[in-house]
Amino acid sequence: MKKPGFNPYLPSWEYVPDGEPHVFGDRVYVYGSHDHFNGYVYCPGDYVCWSAPVCDLTDWTCEGVIYKRTDDPENGDGEMCLYAPDVTQGPDGRYYLYYVLDRLPIVSAAVCDTPAGTYRFNGYVHYPDGTLLGKRPGDQPQFDPGVLTEGETTWLYTGFCRKNDPSRIGSMVCALEPDMVTVKEGPDFLIPDAFHSQGTGFEGHEFFEASSIRKRNGLYYLIYSSILGHELCYAVSRFPNRDFTYGGVIVSNNDSYISTYKPAERPMYYGGNNHGSIVEIQDQWYVFYHRHTNGTNFSRQGCIEPITFRGDGSIPQAEMTSCGPNQGPLPGNGTYPAYIACNLYCRAESAFTALPGDWMDCRFPKITQDGCGGSEAQGYIANLRDGAAAGFKYFSCDAVKQISVTTRGMGNGAIELLTFWDGNPLGEIPVTSSNEWKTHKADLRIPDGVHALYFRYRGTKNISFHSFTLSADPGV
Repeated sequence: MKKPGFNPYLPSWEYVPDGEPHVFGDRVYVYGSHDHFNGYVYCPGDYVCWSAPVCDLTDWTCEGVIYKRTDDPENGDGEMCLYAPDVTQGPDGRYYLYYVLDRLPIVSAAVCDTPAGTYRFNGYVHYPDGTLLGKRPGDQPQFDPGVLTEGETTWLYTGFCRKNDPSRIGSMVCALEPDMVTVKEGPDFLIPDAFHSQGTGFEGHEFFEASSIRKRNGLYYLIYSSILGHELCYAVSRFPNRDFTYGGVIVSNNDSYISTYKPAERPMYYGGNNHGSIVEIQDQWYVFYHRHTNGTNFSRQGCIEPITFRGDGSIPQAEMTSCGPNQGPLPGNGTYPAYIACNLYCRAESAFTALPGDWMDCRFPKITQDGCGGSEAQGYIANLRDGAAAGFKYFSCDAVKQISVTTRGMGNGAIELLTFWDGNPLGEIPVTSSNEWKTHKADLRIPDGVHALYFRYRGTKNISFHSFTLSADPGV
Protein backbone atom coordinates (compact mmCIF):
# COMPACT_ATOMS: atom_id res chain seq x y z
CA MET A 1 0.00 0.00 0.00
CA LYS A 2 1.37 3.41 -0.98
CA LYS A 3 2.12 5.63 1.99
CA PRO A 4 0.05 8.79 2.26
CA GLY A 5 1.67 12.12 1.58
CA PHE A 6 1.16 15.19 3.74
CA ASN A 7 2.42 18.68 4.50
CA PRO A 8 5.17 19.52 5.03
CA TYR A 9 6.20 17.32 2.12
CA LEU A 10 9.84 16.97 3.24
CA PRO A 11 10.90 15.31 6.53
CA SER A 12 9.99 17.24 9.65
CA TRP A 13 13.66 18.01 10.35
CA GLU A 14 14.24 19.67 6.96
CA TYR A 15 13.77 23.40 6.40
CA VAL A 16 13.78 24.38 2.71
CA PRO A 17 11.62 27.48 2.16
CA ASP A 18 11.26 29.68 -0.95
CA GLY A 19 10.62 26.58 -3.01
CA GLU A 20 10.99 26.81 -6.79
CA PRO A 21 9.68 23.55 -8.31
CA HIS A 22 10.71 22.52 -11.81
CA VAL A 23 10.07 19.35 -13.80
CA PHE A 24 13.15 18.12 -15.65
CA GLY A 25 12.67 14.77 -17.31
CA ASP A 26 10.63 12.42 -15.14
CA ARG A 27 11.39 14.13 -11.83
CA VAL A 28 10.34 17.31 -10.09
CA TYR A 29 13.20 19.22 -8.44
CA VAL A 30 12.72 21.79 -5.70
CA TYR A 31 15.30 24.54 -5.30
CA GLY A 32 15.09 26.82 -2.30
CA SER A 33 17.04 28.56 0.38
CA HIS A 34 18.05 26.54 3.43
CA ASP A 35 16.96 27.44 6.95
CA HIS A 36 18.07 25.71 10.13
CA PHE A 37 15.97 24.52 13.03
CA ASN A 38 16.15 27.11 15.80
CA GLY A 39 17.89 29.42 13.36
CA TYR A 40 18.82 32.99 14.18
CA VAL A 41 18.80 34.34 10.62
CA TYR A 42 17.21 33.62 7.25
CA CYS A 43 18.90 31.11 4.91
CA PRO A 44 22.17 30.23 6.73
CA GLY A 45 22.62 26.85 5.01
CA ASP A 46 24.15 25.77 1.73
CA TYR A 47 21.77 25.06 -1.13
CA VAL A 48 20.36 21.55 -1.12
CA CYS A 49 18.01 20.06 -3.69
CA TRP A 50 15.20 17.57 -3.15
CA SER A 51 13.51 15.66 -5.95
CA ALA A 52 10.66 13.20 -6.46
CA PRO A 53 9.36 11.15 -9.38
CA VAL A 54 6.54 12.97 -11.14
CA CYS A 55 4.32 9.95 -10.49
CA ASP A 56 4.79 10.02 -6.68
CA LEU A 57 5.04 13.26 -4.72
CA THR A 58 5.41 11.31 -1.47
CA ASP A 59 8.79 9.82 -2.47
CA TRP A 60 11.26 12.67 -1.93
CA THR A 61 15.01 12.15 -2.18
CA CYS A 62 17.66 14.56 -0.95
CA GLU A 63 20.14 15.17 -3.78
CA GLY A 64 22.58 16.67 -1.29
CA VAL A 65 24.37 20.00 -1.31
CA ILE A 66 24.40 21.45 -4.83
CA TYR A 67 26.12 24.77 -4.04
CA LYS A 68 27.97 26.08 -0.99
CA ARG A 69 27.72 29.65 0.13
CA THR A 70 31.53 29.87 0.01
CA ASP A 71 31.48 28.98 -3.72
CA ASP A 72 30.75 32.61 -4.61
CA PRO A 73 34.02 34.62 -4.93
CA GLU A 74 32.46 37.50 -3.01
CA ASN A 75 31.71 35.18 -0.08
CA GLY A 76 34.86 33.17 0.41
CA ASP A 77 34.67 33.64 4.17
CA GLY A 78 31.04 32.47 4.23
CA GLU A 79 29.79 35.49 6.18
CA MET A 80 26.85 36.13 3.85
CA CYS A 81 23.81 33.89 3.40
CA LEU A 82 22.45 32.43 0.17
CA TYR A 83 19.00 33.90 -0.36
CA ALA A 84 16.17 32.41 -2.44
CA PRO A 85 17.41 30.96 -5.77
CA ASP A 86 15.87 29.79 -9.02
CA VAL A 87 17.05 27.45 -11.78
CA THR A 88 16.45 27.30 -15.52
CA GLN A 89 17.73 25.15 -18.36
CA GLY A 90 19.65 27.40 -20.70
CA PRO A 91 19.81 27.36 -24.52
CA ASP A 92 22.92 25.17 -24.29
CA GLY A 93 21.04 22.48 -22.31
CA ARG A 94 22.90 23.16 -19.08
CA TYR A 95 21.23 24.23 -15.84
CA TYR A 96 21.75 27.72 -14.45
CA LEU A 97 21.20 28.72 -10.83
CA TYR A 98 20.62 32.39 -9.97
CA TYR A 99 20.81 33.84 -6.48
CA VAL A 100 21.60 36.91 -4.39
CA LEU A 101 23.84 37.04 -1.34
CA ASP A 102 22.20 38.74 1.62
CA ARG A 103 24.24 41.96 1.63
CA LEU A 104 24.94 42.47 -2.07
CA PRO A 105 22.67 44.19 -4.64
CA ILE A 106 23.83 42.00 -7.55
CA VAL A 107 22.75 38.69 -9.07
CA SER A 108 25.15 35.73 -9.12
CA ALA A 109 24.92 32.74 -11.45
CA ALA A 110 26.18 29.17 -11.25
CA VAL A 111 26.00 26.33 -13.77
CA CYS A 112 25.77 22.55 -13.81
CA ASP A 113 25.39 19.85 -16.48
CA THR A 114 22.58 18.14 -14.54
CA PRO A 115 19.60 19.46 -12.55
CA ALA A 116 20.94 18.43 -9.14
CA GLY A 117 24.69 18.01 -9.51
CA THR A 118 27.38 20.25 -8.11
CA TYR A 119 26.95 23.76 -9.48
CA ARG A 120 30.00 25.93 -10.10
CA PHE A 121 30.17 29.71 -10.08
CA ASN A 122 29.55 31.20 -13.54
CA GLY A 123 29.73 34.97 -13.05
CA TYR A 124 27.62 37.98 -12.13
CA VAL A 125 24.80 39.35 -14.26
CA HIS A 126 26.11 42.47 -15.98
CA TYR A 127 25.47 45.01 -18.68
CA PRO A 128 27.33 44.78 -22.01
CA ASP A 129 29.95 47.27 -20.75
CA GLY A 130 30.70 45.03 -17.77
CA THR A 131 28.86 47.07 -15.13
CA LEU A 132 27.08 44.73 -12.74
CA LEU A 133 23.28 44.77 -12.74
CA GLY A 134 22.41 46.55 -9.50
CA LYS A 135 25.56 48.70 -9.51
CA ARG A 136 24.82 51.13 -12.35
CA PRO A 137 23.67 54.60 -11.18
CA GLY A 138 19.90 54.53 -10.87
CA ASP A 139 19.71 50.73 -10.59
CA GLN A 140 17.47 49.16 -7.97
CA PRO A 141 19.11 46.55 -5.72
CA GLN A 142 18.57 43.04 -7.01
CA PHE A 143 16.78 40.40 -4.93
CA ASP A 144 15.01 37.02 -5.21
CA PRO A 145 15.73 36.17 -8.86
CA GLY A 146 13.18 34.17 -10.85
CA VAL A 147 14.08 32.91 -14.33
CA LEU A 148 12.38 31.59 -17.46
CA THR A 149 14.18 30.56 -20.67
CA GLU A 150 12.44 30.79 -24.02
CA GLY A 151 14.59 29.92 -27.01
CA GLU A 152 17.75 32.02 -26.89
CA THR A 153 16.39 34.48 -24.30
CA THR A 154 16.27 34.08 -20.54
CA TRP A 155 14.00 36.43 -18.61
CA LEU A 156 15.32 37.45 -15.17
CA TYR A 157 12.79 38.83 -12.66
CA THR A 158 13.97 40.52 -9.44
CA GLY A 159 13.00 43.10 -6.85
CA PHE A 160 12.52 43.96 -3.18
CA CYS A 161 10.24 46.77 -1.93
CA ARG A 162 9.69 47.40 1.75
CA LYS A 163 6.38 49.05 2.54
CA ASN A 164 8.10 52.04 4.16
CA ASP A 165 10.82 52.64 1.55
CA PRO A 166 9.78 55.15 -1.16
CA SER A 167 13.10 54.72 -2.99
CA ARG A 168 11.98 51.34 -4.36
CA ILE A 169 9.72 51.22 -7.42
CA GLY A 170 8.56 47.62 -7.86
CA SER A 171 9.45 44.35 -9.49
CA MET A 172 11.61 44.38 -12.60
CA VAL A 173 12.66 42.17 -15.51
CA CYS A 174 15.73 41.92 -17.74
CA ALA A 175 16.33 39.84 -20.85
CA LEU A 176 19.64 37.94 -20.86
CA GLU A 177 21.83 36.95 -23.78
CA PRO A 178 22.46 33.23 -24.47
CA ASP A 179 25.61 33.47 -22.32
CA MET A 180 23.12 33.71 -19.38
CA VAL A 181 24.90 36.59 -17.63
CA THR A 182 24.82 39.56 -20.03
CA VAL A 183 21.81 41.90 -20.00
CA LYS A 184 20.29 42.19 -23.49
CA GLU A 185 17.48 44.56 -22.56
CA GLY A 186 15.98 46.13 -19.47
CA PRO A 187 15.50 46.40 -16.61
CA ASP A 188 11.82 47.19 -17.09
CA PHE A 189 9.41 47.65 -14.17
CA LEU A 190 6.35 45.42 -13.92
CA ILE A 191 4.44 45.34 -10.59
CA PRO A 192 4.34 48.48 -8.44
CA ASP A 193 5.36 48.84 -4.84
CA ALA A 194 3.14 50.47 -2.21
CA PHE A 195 4.25 54.02 -3.17
CA HIS A 196 3.46 53.68 -6.87
CA SER A 197 0.28 51.60 -7.02
CA GLN A 198 -2.55 54.13 -7.15
CA GLY A 199 -4.85 53.34 -10.04
CA THR A 200 -2.98 50.19 -11.09
CA GLY A 201 -5.28 47.49 -9.68
CA PHE A 202 -2.56 46.23 -7.34
CA GLU A 203 -3.68 48.37 -4.38
CA GLY A 204 -3.46 46.38 -1.14
CA HIS A 205 -1.43 43.61 -2.79
CA GLU A 206 1.56 45.56 -4.06
CA PHE A 207 4.91 43.93 -4.77
CA PHE A 208 7.20 43.10 -1.85
CA GLU A 209 9.57 40.28 -2.96
CA ALA A 210 9.78 36.67 -4.18
CA SER A 211 9.49 37.00 -7.97
CA SER A 212 8.78 33.74 -9.79
CA ILE A 213 7.66 33.27 -13.38
CA ARG A 214 5.67 30.53 -15.14
CA LYS A 215 3.94 30.26 -18.51
CA ARG A 216 0.66 28.48 -19.24
CA ASN A 217 -1.53 28.56 -22.35
CA GLY A 218 0.23 31.61 -23.75
CA LEU A 219 -0.06 33.59 -20.51
CA TYR A 220 2.80 34.61 -18.25
CA TYR A 221 2.12 34.27 -14.52
CA LEU A 222 4.35 36.37 -12.29
CA ILE A 223 4.06 34.96 -8.76
CA TYR A 224 5.19 37.24 -5.95
CA SER A 225 4.86 37.99 -2.25
CA SER A 226 2.86 41.10 -1.54
CA ILE A 227 3.43 43.78 1.08
CA LEU A 228 1.18 41.72 3.39
CA GLY A 229 3.88 39.05 3.52
CA HIS A 230 1.76 35.98 4.20
CA GLU A 231 0.26 35.74 0.71
CA LEU A 232 1.54 34.57 -2.64
CA CYS A 233 -0.17 36.63 -5.33
CA TYR A 234 0.02 36.48 -9.08
CA ALA A 235 -0.10 38.91 -11.96
CA VAL A 236 -0.78 37.89 -15.54
CA SER A 237 0.16 39.13 -19.01
CA ARG A 238 0.47 37.95 -22.60
CA PHE A 239 3.99 39.39 -22.62
CA PRO A 240 6.99 38.50 -20.44
CA ASN A 241 8.13 42.09 -19.93
CA ARG A 242 5.06 44.36 -19.83
CA ASP A 243 1.33 44.79 -19.25
CA PHE A 244 0.93 42.66 -16.12
CA THR A 245 -2.39 42.99 -14.32
CA TYR A 246 -3.28 41.82 -10.83
CA GLY A 247 -4.77 38.32 -10.72
CA GLY A 248 -5.36 37.40 -7.08
CA VAL A 249 -4.03 35.37 -4.17
CA ILE A 250 -2.89 31.80 -4.79
CA VAL A 251 -2.23 30.86 -1.16
CA SER A 252 -1.89 32.52 2.24
CA ASN A 253 0.23 30.84 4.91
CA ASN A 254 -2.26 31.78 7.62
CA ASP A 255 -5.30 30.94 5.43
CA SER A 256 -6.49 34.53 5.32
CA TYR A 257 -9.45 35.20 2.97
CA ILE A 258 -10.49 31.53 2.88
CA SER A 259 -14.15 31.38 3.95
CA THR A 260 -15.09 27.78 3.15
CA TYR A 261 -14.68 26.64 6.75
CA LYS A 262 -14.22 29.79 8.88
CA PRO A 263 -14.68 33.58 8.66
CA ALA A 264 -12.51 34.96 5.85
CA GLU A 265 -10.73 37.45 8.09
CA ARG A 266 -9.75 34.91 10.76
CA PRO A 267 -6.15 33.63 10.59
CA MET A 268 -5.81 29.93 11.35
CA TYR A 269 -2.01 29.61 11.49
CA TYR A 270 0.87 31.85 12.52
CA GLY A 271 1.89 33.34 9.18
CA GLY A 272 4.89 35.32 8.09
CA ASN A 273 6.74 35.91 4.86
CA ASN A 274 5.88 33.61 1.96
CA HIS A 275 7.72 32.56 -1.18
CA GLY A 276 7.15 29.84 -3.75
CA SER A 277 5.72 29.11 -7.16
CA ILE A 278 3.46 26.92 -9.24
CA VAL A 279 4.24 23.91 -11.40
CA GLU A 280 2.39 21.39 -13.56
CA ILE A 281 3.09 17.75 -12.67
CA GLN A 282 1.33 15.09 -14.72
CA ASP A 283 -1.57 17.35 -15.76
CA GLN A 284 -2.11 18.65 -12.21
CA TRP A 285 -0.93 22.10 -11.11
CA TYR A 286 0.41 22.73 -7.59
CA VAL A 287 1.51 25.72 -5.58
CA PHE A 288 4.65 25.31 -3.47
CA TYR A 289 4.91 27.70 -0.50
CA HIS A 290 6.29 27.69 3.03
CA ARG A 291 5.03 27.85 6.62
CA HIS A 292 6.71 29.07 9.81
CA THR A 293 7.70 26.86 12.74
CA ASN A 294 9.38 27.09 16.13
CA GLY A 295 7.80 30.46 16.87
CA THR A 296 10.20 32.41 14.63
CA ASN A 297 10.63 33.59 11.04
CA PHE A 298 13.82 31.60 10.66
CA SER A 299 12.73 27.93 10.57
CA ARG A 300 10.47 27.64 7.53
CA GLN A 301 9.21 24.45 5.88
CA GLY A 302 7.88 23.78 2.41
CA CYS A 303 4.25 22.80 1.73
CA ILE A 304 2.26 21.89 -1.40
CA GLU A 305 -1.37 22.39 -2.39
CA PRO A 306 -3.10 21.42 -5.64
CA ILE A 307 -4.54 24.36 -7.57
CA THR A 308 -6.98 24.76 -10.44
CA PHE A 309 -7.43 27.25 -13.25
CA ARG A 310 -10.73 28.73 -14.31
CA GLY A 311 -11.61 29.01 -17.97
CA ASP A 312 -10.31 32.60 -18.10
CA GLY A 313 -6.93 31.55 -16.69
CA SER A 314 -7.52 32.87 -13.17
CA ILE A 315 -6.55 30.82 -10.10
CA PRO A 316 -8.91 30.29 -7.14
CA GLN A 317 -7.10 30.59 -3.80
CA ALA A 318 -5.87 27.27 -2.41
CA GLU A 319 -6.69 26.25 1.14
CA MET A 320 -3.92 25.18 3.52
CA THR A 321 -4.24 21.46 4.23
CA SER A 322 -2.39 18.62 5.88
CA CYS A 323 -2.80 16.37 2.84
CA GLY A 324 -1.33 18.65 0.16
CA PRO A 325 0.44 16.14 -2.17
CA ASN A 326 -1.83 13.22 -1.29
CA GLN A 327 -4.24 13.71 -4.22
CA GLY A 328 -7.17 13.69 -1.82
CA PRO A 329 -8.02 13.24 1.88
CA LEU A 330 -5.78 11.17 4.11
CA PRO A 331 -6.94 7.68 5.13
CA GLY A 332 -9.06 7.78 8.29
CA ASN A 333 -7.00 5.09 10.00
CA GLY A 334 -3.47 4.84 11.31
CA THR A 335 -1.10 7.10 13.19
CA TYR A 336 -0.30 10.65 12.11
CA PRO A 337 2.35 13.05 13.47
CA ALA A 338 1.03 16.25 14.99
CA TYR A 339 3.50 18.40 13.05
CA ILE A 340 1.30 18.05 9.93
CA ALA A 341 -1.25 20.43 11.50
CA CYS A 342 -2.37 23.01 8.94
CA ASN A 343 -4.29 25.05 11.52
CA LEU A 344 -2.74 26.08 14.83
CA TYR A 345 -4.09 28.80 17.05
CA CYS A 346 -5.05 29.81 20.59
CA ARG A 347 -7.31 32.30 22.29
CA ALA A 348 -4.75 35.07 21.86
CA GLU A 349 -5.11 35.33 18.10
CA SER A 350 -2.19 36.52 16.00
CA ALA A 351 -1.81 36.45 12.24
CA PHE A 352 1.98 36.62 12.30
CA THR A 353 4.84 35.10 14.25
CA ALA A 354 6.42 38.51 14.92
CA LEU A 355 8.90 40.79 13.23
CA PRO A 356 12.06 39.02 12.03
CA GLY A 357 14.24 38.13 14.97
CA ASP A 358 11.43 38.30 17.53
CA TRP A 359 10.04 35.20 19.21
CA MET A 360 6.44 34.41 19.86
CA ASP A 361 5.89 34.53 23.58
CA CYS A 362 4.70 31.70 25.82
CA ARG A 363 1.01 32.20 24.98
CA PHE A 364 1.37 30.57 21.59
CA PRO A 365 1.61 26.93 20.51
CA LYS A 366 4.27 26.15 17.92
CA ILE A 367 5.59 23.32 15.79
CA THR A 368 9.08 22.42 16.92
CA GLN A 369 11.38 19.42 17.43
CA ASP A 370 13.84 17.90 19.87
CA GLY A 371 17.45 17.84 18.74
CA CYS A 372 19.12 19.77 15.96
CA GLY A 373 18.39 17.63 12.92
CA GLY A 374 18.49 14.26 11.28
CA SER A 375 15.90 11.56 10.99
CA GLU A 376 15.65 11.08 14.76
CA ALA A 377 14.27 14.60 15.27
CA GLN A 378 10.55 14.27 14.54
CA GLY A 379 8.54 17.42 14.86
CA TYR A 380 5.66 17.95 17.28
CA ILE A 381 3.47 20.73 18.65
CA ALA A 382 4.66 22.38 21.85
CA ASN A 383 2.89 24.63 24.34
CA LEU A 384 -0.77 23.79 23.90
CA ARG A 385 -2.51 25.76 26.64
CA ASP A 386 -6.14 25.85 27.62
CA GLY A 387 -8.21 26.65 24.52
CA ALA A 388 -5.41 26.12 22.01
CA ALA A 389 -6.18 23.87 19.06
CA ALA A 390 -4.45 22.02 16.23
CA GLY A 391 -6.39 21.33 13.05
CA PHE A 392 -5.78 18.69 10.39
CA LYS A 393 -7.50 18.69 6.98
CA TYR A 394 -8.78 16.34 5.63
CA PHE A 395 -9.49 12.67 6.48
CA SER A 396 -11.73 10.11 4.84
CA CYS A 397 -13.27 8.47 7.90
CA ASP A 398 -15.03 5.12 7.90
CA ALA A 399 -16.12 3.49 11.17
CA VAL A 400 -13.55 5.30 13.33
CA LYS A 401 -14.39 4.26 16.87
CA GLN A 402 -11.29 5.02 18.92
CA ILE A 403 -8.90 7.97 19.11
CA SER A 404 -5.57 7.99 20.87
CA VAL A 405 -3.23 10.94 21.39
CA THR A 406 0.40 10.93 22.48
CA THR A 407 1.37 13.87 24.68
CA ARG A 408 3.78 14.98 27.35
CA GLY A 409 4.04 17.95 29.68
CA MET A 410 2.79 19.16 33.04
CA GLY A 411 -0.79 19.73 31.94
CA ASN A 412 -3.79 17.79 33.17
CA GLY A 413 -7.13 17.91 31.41
CA ALA A 414 -8.59 16.61 28.17
CA ILE A 415 -8.25 16.97 24.43
CA GLU A 416 -11.58 17.63 22.75
CA LEU A 417 -12.15 16.34 19.23
CA LEU A 418 -14.10 18.50 16.78
CA THR A 419 -14.79 18.28 13.07
CA PHE A 420 -15.32 22.05 12.76
CA TRP A 421 -13.01 24.64 14.27
CA ASP A 422 -15.92 26.22 16.20
CA GLY A 423 -18.18 23.17 16.36
CA ASN A 424 -19.36 21.07 19.27
CA PRO A 425 -16.91 18.41 20.50
CA LEU A 426 -17.63 14.83 19.48
CA GLY A 427 -16.04 13.79 22.76
CA GLU A 428 -12.78 14.07 24.63
CA ILE A 429 -9.64 12.12 25.48
CA PRO A 430 -8.44 12.62 29.08
CA VAL A 431 -4.71 13.47 29.36
CA THR A 432 -2.48 13.44 32.42
CA SER A 433 0.91 14.97 33.09
CA SER A 434 4.04 13.09 32.10
CA ASN A 435 7.69 13.93 31.53
CA GLU A 436 7.84 11.37 28.72
CA TRP A 437 5.59 10.77 25.73
CA LYS A 438 2.46 9.02 26.94
CA THR A 439 -0.47 7.67 24.91
CA HIS A 440 -4.06 8.30 26.01
CA LYS A 441 -7.09 6.60 24.47
CA ALA A 442 -10.84 7.07 24.34
CA ASP A 443 -13.67 5.30 22.56
CA LEU A 444 -14.95 8.06 20.34
CA ARG A 445 -16.77 7.75 17.04
CA ILE A 446 -16.20 10.02 14.05
CA PRO A 447 -19.08 10.12 11.55
CA ASP A 448 -18.34 8.45 8.23
CA GLY A 449 -17.25 10.80 5.46
CA VAL A 450 -14.53 13.37 4.80
CA HIS A 451 -13.79 15.58 7.79
CA ALA A 452 -11.35 18.04 9.23
CA LEU A 453 -10.17 17.06 12.71
CA TYR A 454 -9.46 19.62 15.43
CA PHE A 455 -7.79 18.66 18.72
CA ARG A 456 -8.46 21.33 21.35
CA TYR A 457 -6.81 21.20 24.76
CA ARG A 458 -8.81 22.01 27.88
CA GLY A 459 -6.89 21.91 31.14
CA THR A 460 -4.21 23.31 33.37
CA LYS A 461 -0.65 24.31 32.47
CA ASN A 462 0.47 23.13 29.02
CA ILE A 463 1.11 19.99 27.01
CA SER A 464 3.03 18.97 23.90
CA PHE A 465 1.30 16.96 21.19
CA HIS A 466 3.28 14.27 19.39
CA SER A 467 0.79 12.24 17.32
CA PHE A 468 -2.67 10.78 17.12
CA THR A 469 -4.14 7.46 15.97
CA LEU A 470 -7.49 6.80 14.33
CA SER A 471 -8.80 3.27 14.73
CA ALA A 472 -11.90 1.31 13.79
CA ASP A 473 -11.15 -1.26 16.46
CA PRO A 474 -11.69 -0.15 20.09
CA GLY A 475 -9.36 -2.94 21.18
CA VAL A 476 -6.36 -1.39 19.44
